[in-house]
Amino acid sequence: MAQDTRPSLRADLFFQGGNRFAFSSAQIELLQAIDDCGSISAAAKAVGISYKTAWDRVDAMNNLSERPLVERSAGGARGGGTAVTPLGREIVRGFRALQEEHRAFVEHLGARLHALSDIADFIRSGNVKTSARNQFRGRIASITPGAVNAEITLSISDSQGLTAIITNESLEEMGFAVGGTAIALVKASWVLLSKETTLKSSARNKLLGRVARINRGAVNSDVTLDLGDGKSIAAVITNGSVEALELAEGDNACAFFKASSVILMAE
Repeated sequence: MAQDTRPSLRADLFFQGGNRFAFSSAQIELLQAIDDCGSISAAAKAVGISYKTAWDRVDAMNNLSERPLVERSAGGARGGGTAVTPLGREIVRGFRALQEEHRAFVEHLGARLHALSDIADFIRSGNVKTSARNQFRGRIASITPGAVNAEITLSISDSQGLTAIITNESLEEMGFAVGGTAIALVKASWVLLSKETTLKSSARNKLLGRVARINRGAVNSDVTLDLGDGKSIAAVITNGSVEALELAEGDNACAFFKASSVILMAE
């Protein structure tokens, strides 16, 4: 019997709400697992990802949301469990309902299309991907134009902000304006850490927080700093630096990085 080689219609749901915060099924599954299990470690096992990957996804979701979707709670094996916030649960419920509608739509459409191969080269979908570990959505608080470059201050939470330097040409092309929103990207390898929270530096950006996690590798350590308001920043430093700084989870610390190290994206 000949094998059916006709193209079939498959689709995944990627939802982007009015506040420009996007969700995919992988994020929703993790939120649901955290809500069911009450801990990051158990949720990570349930969805088949590592503990570190689970925290990276949670940090990314919280950093790109105006309000936290996941919060630490009292209790738990690590001295503090993890809970999905009411906003997080509402997003999960809404996404599940959309998934059902989306599944029915795709099935109906697939039954009616007969020339999928003819339109395959016409229809394309994709996501913008970046290697930058730290991604923040924020509101533009101020813009200071210069002769060549412009300085942009971005508010990423009620208590924290960051500064970026871009060319005046980029400012015009990207259409940034005070009151608008932008996404800031900062590579983890560009972030410097210090336990001296009053230390002064030539780096324009200084974010204060508490060491939430330290993941040691063979040479480097991945350090996550809890900035409050559901935001966090990751830094990759050597194991020797971790030891020299005597960094430990729970320590107060600050993250430094240059304004020129911040990449801005328009939404």
